[in-house]
Amino acid sequence: MLRVETRLEGPVLIEPVAHGDSRGFFLETYRRTELAELGIHDEFVQDNQSRSRRGVLRGMHAQPGQAKLVRCSRGAILDVVADIRPGSPSFGNWESVELDDEAHRQLYVPDGFAHGFCVLSEVADVLYKVSTYYDPASEFGFRFDDPEVGIEWPDDLELHTSPRDREAPLLRELRLG
Repeated sequence: MLRVETRLEGPVLIEPVAHGDSRGFFLETYRRTELAELGIHDEFVQDNQSRSRRGVLRGMHAQPGQAKLVRCSRGAILDVVADIRPGSPSFGNWESVELDDEAHRQLYVPDGFAHGFCVLSEVADVLYKVSTYYDPASEFGFRFDDPEVGIEWPDDLELHTSPRDREAPLLRELRLG
């Protein structure tokens, strides 16, 4: 596994070594010792999967104390992280990367970052490991289209969001820290 530099300090883009031929490919998607060499020391306790159609946007979500390791095993997504650490010099800044079933990259989303994604392909399966169990009482989020954050979602797609994501508060309205 190789570490690909990101603009924000904290998230890590991971590029696996894929072994392929005319039959298909093989790659490791998780090896604790390899991730530790890349600076990722979280112990992941739960795996999640979502399937979404083109234009579905999920985010921006966070849960205190939770890190994620995100990959797209089918299709393609624009994956977005935003720094929500109080006092961070990059608070409110965001970064996006494309994750797909061809490059097989993964994105490590550390605690203190909100996460969301938009489906670019006809359908996408997103798998992610989390470092704490899902707790609906502590999960929160901010609006995906918060003008002060200014995330640049694809403008050539009709976006489909949940009522919860459309009605989420602005980042500045959250009590963080």
